[in-house]
Amino acid sequence: MPTLLKGETCYPSLNGKSVFITGGGTSIGAAMVERFCLQGAKVAFVDIADEPSRGLCSRLAEQHQVTPLYLHCDIKDVEALKDAISEAQKAHGDISVLINNAADDTRHDMDELTVEYWDERLAINLRPCFFSAQAVAPQMQRQGGGSIINLGSISWRLKQTCMPAYTTAKAGIEGLTRSLAGQYGKDHIRVNTLIPGWVMTPRQISRWVNPDIAKEIQANQCIKENLQPDDIVNAALFLAADDSRMLTAQTLIVDGGWV
Repeated sequence: MPTLLKGETCYPSLNGKSVFITGGGTSIGAAMVERFCLQGAKVAFVDIADEPSRGLCSRLAEQHQVTPLYLHCDIKDVEALKDAISEAQKAHGDISVLINNAADDTRHDMDELTVEYWDERLAINLRPCFFSAQAVAPQMQRQGGGSIINLGSISWRLKQTCMPAYTTAKAGIEGLTRSLAGQYGKDHIRVNTLIPGWVMTPRQISRWVNPDIAKEIQANQCIKENLQPDDIVNAALFLAADDSRMLTAQTLIVDGGWV
């Protein structure tokens, strides 16, 4: 088993588990890929960003002697997503943990939103969460259980107006989570929503977090510190591990106490 990062909790039940992560090439997803690998899990991930995804695999091989399986996949293409899940199963065995992390929070104007753009936003931010869960469910049933983690957002709870299709999709994820949890609970498949606050990733910092926004974030959080990707991954590891075996149909918010 690889050496854990300093201070990291060890989850023995994750050792050897097959884990599938969407959007694993950068930001929170990349942190998830690394941290699950360090738990001894067999990690496969999809993304459309080839260069950073391959770079992540190379770095992990060099630094930790672990190599996740990277599969290029546009998650808007449901059949391609299903094919990637099948390829991961062939490489690592039946998937035990599914993390629906991929999303696109590009801002868009409510008054100029078209039907085509609306459909595309939901095709990225909501639709894959259902069809990936549908694809892995038989694999988890064969194993006697598993964990599905859907990444949500605090944006709709804050009544943000700068990306209505995104906030609608993210609100829908919480409803989807509860429906899936009800459907698969008899199979010991746990389904939960993990909601990050405003995490200081390079994408957020370069595009949207100006000094005024940074002050607003600090003012609204109870804990006056910047959220980092590892803060979200810490919660994901717990939700994936057997330590949370009776936790399902829930929403876990990691946002420093904003909402």
